[in-house]
Amino acid sequence: MHRTHTCGELRATDIAKKVTLAGWLQTSRDLGGMTFIDLRDRYGITQLVFNMETDAALCEQARRLGREFVLKVTGTVAERYNKNAQMPTGDVEIIVESLTILNEAKTPPFTIDDNTDGGDDLRMRYRYLDLRRNPVRESLMLRHKIAKATRAYLDGLDFIEVETPVLIKSTPEGARDFVVPSRMNPGQFYALPQSPQTFKQLLMVSGFDRYYQIVKCFRDEDLRADRQPEFTQIDCEMSFIEQEDILNTFEGLTRSLFKDVLGVDMPSVPRMEYADAMKYYGSDKPDTRFEMKFVELNDVVKGQGFPVFDNAELVVGICAKGAAEYTRKQIDELTDYVKRPQIGATGMVYARVNADGIKSSVDKFYNEEQLKRWAEAFGAEQGDLILILAGGADKTRKALNELRLELGTRLGLRPKDKFSALWVIDFPLLENNEEDGRWYAMHHPFTSPKPEDVAHLEAGGLGKVRANAYDLVINGVEIGGGSIRIHDKDLQAKMFGILGFTPEEAQAQFGFLLNAFEFGAPPHGGLAFGFDRLCSLFGGVDSIRDFIAFPKNNAGRDVMIDAPSVIDEKQLKELAIKLAN
Repeated sequence: MHRTHTCGELRATDIAKKVTLAGWLQTSRDLGGMTFIDLRDRYGITQLVFNMETDAALCEQARRLGREFVLKVTGTVAERYNKNAQMPTGDVEIIVESLTILNEAKTPPFTIDDNTDGGDDLRMRYRYLDLRRNPVRESLMLRHKIAKATRAYLDGLDFIEVETPVLIKSTPEGARDFVVPSRMNPGQFYALPQSPQTFKQLLMVSGFDRYYQIVKCFRDEDLRADRQPEFTQIDCEMSFIEQEDILNTFEGLTRSLFKDVLGVDMPSVPRMEYADAMKYYGSDKPDTRFEMKFVELNDVVKGQGFPVFDNAELVVGICAKGAAEYTRKQIDELTDYVKRPQIGATGMVYARVNADGIKSSVDKFYNEEQLKRWAEAFGAEQGDLILILAGGADKTRKALNELRLELGTRLGLRPKDKFSALWVIDFPLLENNEEDGRWYAMHHPFTSPKPEDVAHLEAGGLGKVRANAYDLVINGVEIGGGSIRIHDKDLQAKMFGILGFTPEEAQAQFGFLLNAFEFGAPPHGGLAFGFDRLCSLFGGVDSIRDFIAFPKNNAGRDVMIDAPSVIDEKQLKELAIKLAN
């Protein structure tokens, strides 16, 4: 071994011990008669001391060392004269007696420090250097801790971890697949899995009644801060259960992780129907760290000659407690915010509830008595600010959701260290696409309808059918979701028909699953957590990149290894692929 101890473990109790350390040179300070070096490894930093009086040659050698040189030193642990309370090893230092340079290093393109001077692109290009920094290393250690705690919890409930294939069959539902050409089967392709969905259902048919997997998945879709082309799921499935069993099991996992990893006692997770989430928050993943629910105002504001309200399908607003002191400039900023193209509102009406009455931006259309009805509808009190949007129902709710979140951020109502969880249940099973006139599965085609809604599949009321599905939302982020699956072959075939598959197409795409159902499929259901999102939530940041060792950038590229890249013409020929000119 090149070391007897790590750079993070020595304490005052180790004084006078002879030790050997190995690591990277973090910083060097030449004070003339003495040279001090901070030696770093994954575990921490230890100060090294070189003294001209005791060993001039060794001190001269230390002076010539550069940042990130890989060193091995042997010496004696001594009490540090200027102690550093910010470092776990700050009470001691090593009086170096021998020094070996294990490897020299070029000067890194950015400082390997907590507050680095490297931008995102530069750090991604040299990710192996970025990983030496404490914040990134701590993020990966947090990821490891969550994975370890997840396995311990699920193992304790008799779940078995089973690996499912990575080279699978491409299916037409969901996001775009990444495809892999088969050399041995020219003109044919594998797909990389968007999830192990069908395989975990087959495991239920096989009798493995409690399955989980921390599994890599792939989707060829546009990227955002919380998305990568390859991502990780905590993927789970159970047999002989109902929805309540799933919710209780994975609420237990969630609360266990918060306790074990963060030391946070999370209360029981409430449930909210999808219809209520959309009505009161305009989103199927509402941030419930703060109230500010939507209030619909059609009956209160229409018929007073204000065309924006009179001609709108929906007039709806929110009440910001204590925000009446907002200046006109701040309100104009919020108006500009909701008018951004990606949000799409045409304007915003506001009203302040002051000590001397209610003042609004549409006073010429509404008298004081009518404005009091506004305040009553919101339960608004002196000092509150009312903000109202109007237009098409779906578009207006979406825009007001964005306004609510923006206002919550500005008012400090969304702290990273506060957690509010919610189960959203009773989603629509299907959604209609007006462009092609087809019905699509809101989750995936294997989701079971609520038993009491199955009759609507026959009666033509497809829009009324609710799914036996559920999402776990924490702080406005969908952390996980799942459903009770269809386990009856006839009902599954019927669902494929509703989704536009002919019997032949359904058999070609999913015949392996339909055939398996003929051999006794148990009632089953499951859930998958977005593992990367869970890590970023625990870490208190919005981006998942720092919780992935080697992430892609926003263009889906790995700039460190320069991938994707062009492949050799010989490889293309072997794969029977001819590129278009």
